[in-house]
Amino acid sequence: MTKAPVLTPQADDFPRWYQDVIAKAELADNGPVRGTMVIRPYGYGIWERMQLEMDARIKAAGARNAYFPLFIPQSYLAREAEHVEGFAPELAVVTHGGGKQIEEPVVVRPTSETIINEYFAKWVQSYRDLPLLINQWANVVRWEMRPRVFLRTTEFLWQEGHTAHATAEDARDYAARIHRDVYGDFMVNTLAIDVVLGRKSPAERFAGAINTLTLEAMMSDGKALQMGTSHELGQNFARAFDTRYLAADGGRELVWQTSWGSSTRMVGGLIMSHGDDNGLRVPPRLAPVQAVVLAIKDDEAVLAKVREIGAALTAAGVRTEVDDRTDTPFGRRAVDWELKGVPVRVEVGPRDLAAGTAMLARRVPGGKAPVAIDALPGLLPGLLEEDQALLLRQSRERREARTTEVRTVPEAVEVAAAGGWARIPWADLGAEGEARLAQDAVSVRCLVAEDGSVPESDDAPGTIAVVGRAY
Repeated sequence: MTKAPVLTPQADDFPRWYQDVIAKAELADNGPVRGTMVIRPYGYGIWERMQLEMDARIKAAGARNAYFPLFIPQSYLAREAEHVEGFAPELAVVTHGGGKQIEEPVVVRPTSETIINEYFAKWVQSYRDLPLLINQWANVVRWEMRPRVFLRTTEFLWQEGHTAHATAEDARDYAARIHRDVYGDFMVNTLAIDVVLGRKSPAERFAGAINTLTLEAMMSDGKALQMGTSHELGQNFARAFDTRYLAADGGRELVWQTSWGSSTRMVGGLIMSHGDDNGLRVPPRLAPVQAVVLAIKDDEAVLAKVREIGAALTAAGVRTEVDDRTDTPFGRRAVDWELKGVPVRVEVGPRDLAAGTAMLARRVPGGKAPVAIDALPGLLPGLLEEDQALLLRQSRERREARTTEVRTVPEAVEVAAAGGWARIPWADLGAEGEARLAQDAVSVRCLVAEDGSVPESDDAPGTIAVVGRAY
């Protein structure tokens, strides 16, 4: 009798495989309120590594971390009409507190443009106060009708940046810098996901923005996932909140603004981009645990050696965990670590010890081979970099192989239905064609220039629409 697989195969049911990975790799559980999630320690460890890497890049771009309240007066959102209209269906509103109805309803933070602008208007007095560059790590609530853990949840974790600038050019350049140097660099060089950097079509822009820059990734099933966005807000919020500064010439000018964010949705992207039928494959630069050293048997000499190897690998700069839980069968432990996607397993038993070797199992390319124990500290850092590069290459090759050049809406729909992306000239598609795509649950993921760069405007000559089905 054939043994049932630990996970539903991707080819059989990709959504079920995704849920299986989350459960079996102990990443998260559904929360008690529909659409919420409990992030388990291993899943949160991955998010912490994302935070660490992102936070360093955000600070290198000049922004500083702050914190703003979870509750926002409902009247704040009403000041920017397009913004409140865009978020109205997703809002959670508190009307009672302390056992009685409160004087003004408050909104549970869906995003913080409005409350941050209330304080920007107080803090910005002169051109000397600009640019004002703020980032916040927080939770937000957007009432979700079709929740899916990490991808679409009513409450999720994220970072949101908000900035004020003296000129439109400075704001535009800073939004592009975040898009490229923070998000793009992190997703390509740490997550090993080959994202496409582009601008959203007017219909897909953030509510209240004059331009939205996006990063789109192709998942293993060919669908797109928006991994992060950076918005030029123009002066819409500055005008609504009267955020002005005293210019060098003595005039009073409205600031120009940006906002930008990425969230725990990136964990979902990590799963669906790199995972296989054996579970997660975590990029080594991101992995909370890059190598696990397993004792095969309860043998004093073996236990001593795995701890010694663990210390040596840690000293070599490898994030290492020692698994000496010999009261749990070795096979079960090995499968658990494989499900969690730890890049390297070092397995040591009495026979290995006698031979002076360990069995080295690599999660990303697969395969096992004996390696001299003394060679491990010098060998593993290079192997981890090889595996990092392999994941990025596989992500890029998948996107390139499943992207097709088309000229008509029916062709684009056909490509998307087959599990791929279509590239169609924006001049051939336009807003009318975009609306026709939506009838088949296909959307314009982003607009790019012919050479793959970000176009300067929606109607720049040669602009290409990247089209597909999305999460």
